[in-house]
Amino acid sequence: MKILLLLFALMLPVAAFAAEQTYRLRVDGLACAYCAYGLEKALMKVDGVEHVDVDFEQGAVIVDTARDVGFSEDQLRRMVNDAGFTLRGVERIEAAAQ
Repeated sequence: MKILLLLFALMLPVAAFAAEQTYRLRVDGLACAYCAYGLEKALMKVDGVEHVDVDFEQGAVIVDTARDVGFSEDQLRRMVNDAGFTLRGVERIEAAAQ
């Protein structure tokens, strides 16, 4: 019984790694709400992207992914560039402890 409890306890941290990923992107070229909508629409077409929130005044884009989906900086740069914008920085946002 103790072994089962120990195994269960060891498995709990693994669930945290299966969570969604959130990225904060700094993007140049977001000049208006229409631009923000265009970028949001392009990113939402990418498999694994669940939600996009764009603040064009700050040039910030928050991208939430599906469970077990993650992107490299190069992949994010390509997605942003393909939408006609320039990626200036990427920050991975850690999920808050539950």
